[in-house]
Amino acid sequence: MKLGIMLPVSGVHASPATITTIAQAADRLGYDSLWTYERLLRPMAPLLPGPDGTLERIPDVYRTTFEPLETLSHVAALTSRIALGTNIVNPLFHAPVVLARRYATLDQFSGGRAIAGFGQGWMPQEFATAGVPMKRRGAGFDDVIAAIRACWGPDPVEYTGRFYSIEASEINPKPVRGDIPIVIGANTDGGIDRAARIADGITPLTWALDTVTAQAERFRTTAERLGRNPAALTVTAQTNHVMQPKPIGGDRPFLAGSPRQLAEDIEQLRDRGFDGVLFASPPADEIPTQIEMLDELRSLVPAG
Repeated sequence: MKLGIMLPVSGVHASPATITTIAQAADRLGYDSLWTYERLLRPMAPLLPGPDGTLERIPDVYRTTFEPLETLSHVAALTSRIALGTNIVNPLFHAPVVLARRYATLDQFSGGRAIAGFGQGWMPQEFATAGVPMKRRGAGFDDVIAAIRACWGPDPVEYTGRFYSIEASEINPKPVRGDIPIVIGANTDGGIDRAARIADGITPLTWALDTVTAQAERFRTTAERLGRNPAALTVTAQTNHVMQPKPIGGDRPFLAGSPRQLAEDIEQLRDRGFDGVLFASPPADEIPTQIEMLDELRSLVPAG
């Protein structure tokens, strides 16, 4: 079972020093992947419902978010074997040729360790900032990923889609192994079906075992119906819960609690055919304790 960690790239305690500490610890302890994510801005306007139902601004943690690919390039130079992924970057906010070259550059400098985790985006202000209409989230998402894959293919690259076109050109660098895995953060039926058609895996947010199991089954069943090999695709359960030093009692949420409790949950996921688990970034002011817990969890969950 592959274990991944979100790097502490956002929030008041996020810093190059804390990112470096967690990255090197995860590499040393035998974790499989490190992840960053994209947030273009934190609007002043209220967007999300609060406890009383009135709209509030998105959480303060998004006030500062380090750029995902530059962060992973820094981490690549400080680690030796761990995979480096984005969960997620919104490709619609970028020119596909530029984004493809950035991922391929990361892949080259890391020796083939890059994973392209993409999502469709949800915040109107970010779409406006990028100059992209939100109505492009569906067909435009398919189109931009096809254009990116074309850039990673053999030269000359030539692509004509609904929203993007690339004149026959040499576009380099290329990925180390000829391609970079694309995984999609998907939880809705439509998003899962889209991922089954165009992606190499999904990273659904996981709140309940039966729910995420149904999502995994839908993803693989849809992929097989489309003529793809479901065994070649990955499902990584993602949790926003941070590991706790002591066990949680009572009605414990799935994938929440102490390392031993998490190990029990992970075994249930393994039994249901999941490929990995992705954990939330540890609070920067508790890094020594979090590293101890990461070490304990890795010892409890065999690799593979």
